[in-house]
Amino acid sequence: MPKIEVNEKLFFNLLGTKYDYDTLEKKLTCGKAELDEKPDMNAKPEDRVIKIELNDTNRPDLWSTGGVTRQLRLHEGAKRSDYSKFMSTAASVKDSGERVAIVDEAVKEVRPYMVSFVISGKAIDDPMLKDIIQTQEKLAWNFGRKRRTISMGVYRVDQIHWPVHYTAVDPDKTSFVPLGCDSPMTCRQILTEHPKGKDFGWILDGAKKFPLLKDDKGEVMSMAPIINSATLGAVKVGDKDLMVELTGTEMESLILSANIVACDFADAGYEILPVKVVHPYDTGFGKEVVVPFYFQKETKASLKAINKKLGSELTKEQVLDALTRMDNDVTAKDLKGDVEFTVKPAPYRNDFLHEVDVIEDVMIGVGLDNFKPMRPNDFTIGKLSDVTIFSRKTKEIMVGLGYQEMIFNYLGSKRDYIDRMGIDTKKVIEIANPMSENYQYVRPSIIASLLKAESGSANAIFPHKIFEIGKVAFLDEKENTGTKTIQSLGFLTAANNANFNDMASEVSSLLYFLDHKYEVKEVSDPRFIPGRQAAILVNGKQVGVFGEVHPQVLENWQISVPCAAGEIDLEDLM
Repeated sequence: MPKIEVNEKLFFNLLGTKYDYDTLEKKLTCGKAELDEKPDMNAKPEDRVIKIELNDTNRPDLWSTGGVTRQLRLHEGAKRSDYSKFMSTAASVKDSGERVAIVDEAVKEVRPYMVSFVISGKAIDDPMLKDIIQTQEKLAWNFGRKRRTISMGVYRVDQIHWPVHYTAVDPDKTSFVPLGCDSPMTCRQILTEHPKGKDFGWILDGAKKFPLLKDDKGEVMSMAPIINSATLGAVKVGDKDLMVELTGTEMESLILSANIVACDFADAGYEILPVKVVHPYDTGFGKEVVVPFYFQKETKASLKAINKKLGSELTKEQVLDALTRMDNDVTAKDLKGDVEFTVKPAPYRNDFLHEVDVIEDVMIGVGLDNFKPMRPNDFTIGKLSDVTIFSRKTKEIMVGLGYQEMIFNYLGSKRDYIDRMGIDTKKVIEIANPMSENYQYVRPSIIASLLKAESGSANAIFPHKIFEIGKVAFLDEKENTGTKTIQSLGFLTAANNANFNDMASEVSSLLYFLDHKYEVKEVSDPRFIPGRQAAILVNGKQVGVFGEVHPQVLENWQISVPCAAGEIDLEDLM
């Protein structure tokens, strides 16, 4: 989970009051956070650092001093901030004046989108500068998938000549002085010689041109998403007007990040000035994008549903108060025997996907301490479920056949579950708001997990025989939820003599001991070699598949020995 370090003086200044640390620890629960470490009280007051751990990756707005203090203030009943004075909407686009950024067509293939705004009004002090840097890194690392989809830069406006240009350049013919250096380096050199280039250069692997941000006089501002220049990109204590830009590959995430940062600065007393960014192609939000921009959708919840799920008896007024304390715009409509709430989240939030998200906000807004513990009313006797008993029996058989059990994550990347397996995405479940590309998809099959384990096991003595029994899920229109989750058995053999016939013999043994008669028929599965694969049919229904893994799939995983694998739906066998 994300952790942030906040300056004690800045934290309590933004909070508007000061708590002792026992009280603060209790208050932090409303921000899905906890006190990770108290400051060293022997240090000077201005140098004390509070360490806070956030327990929810769906709220990137809380990954900053401004975000946490805002949540605490509002929960205590403080007046909500009016962000509409600088927030654009589809019906009202704020005037940016001369503050314009022009995007070149050439960046479309490497890093296509950019948004920007300016903060103004007062000088940046040292704690605020450190917090800006931390917010930048937390958003780019956690929410921006290690800068791949989001990166952020801050620049001194007084030295910028408008309009700003976001373009793509030849990395071997373009040079500038990067932050932390005294002499120019080519863009290519920065990737191999500069510390930030070594850390994030992988993002530009294979790119023929590198993205570059410069002002109208050609002065380089940064090479996104790697490093700022040592001139316009070297923000110092005492700077007043700063330009904030974000570049990346996902426009909605960029706008949300811009909203988060802008609202933090506004709460700290800065004026937010929009920058119009002109793209030569559509971004999904039009060609001309002005941020901060409100794009969140309304979510509805009923009073009956709220009280049922929370086990409470809240009134209409209590729900309205709770949701307002979470910085939501809420309206209530009286229905026959019920109340319907329509919730518009704050511009820095985009985590409302369902009615239950509204209910969670009600729970936090009311305060967890206000829900009294209750003993269960029903008498129950615990026992293993039928699918668990059947799975354990299957495990014993697989171990008897010489297989070793493995345990894997249920979430993974598009690269592992789709690209490397050579399958399409028609039935694969994608997470709507993933915090990392490594956990973007729900696995549709166990075989990919087994191959991933095998790809890192080349030094182990062969043969390798591994299996897992676990959940897989996929899209299914026949289900009420549109998805289906099943208990599945996946198994794989890696050896020089791994082949279809041996795998068929093991499948036969497995189904014999599970007391099932079966048939096989030819099937066409891109994961296996044509003619060396078969579907498993029980009572005329396909319950599984096995075969020799296709050489292209093995190459994708960099596996150098033949593999045979299979997968069976255990719930269909019960």
